[in-house]
Amino acid sequence: MSGEAGAVDRLRIDKWLWHARVLKSRTLAAKLVADGHVRLNGTRTLDPAKSVRPGDVLTVALERTVRVLKVLDLGARRGPASEAQALYEDLSPAPPAHEPGRRSPP
Repeated sequence: MSGEAGAVDRLRIDKWLWHARVLKSRTLAAKLVADGHVRLNGTRTLDPAKSVRPGDVLTVALERTVRVLKVLDLGARRGPASEAQALYEDLSPAPPAHEPGRRSPP
């Protein structure tokens, strides 16, 4: 008996973040979600087992940036970067332009 009787229409949020190469490990993805740094369709989620589907929008607060990703596909594995980039559309706002004459913090 196969575990994939039909097409998979959802995937755990931590597993999807790992498949999409947003984070280096599934453990880090689960911790990021559990710590409250991920929003699913605008609502904070603390459950790494929460399901995502194509069409969902994830807002992920990383250490130095915030990424807004629209889920296009779930993916069957954690493949190469080119395969991972096909799983989402990046809706992140452009970083602010550097102002001339303004020094960045040390």
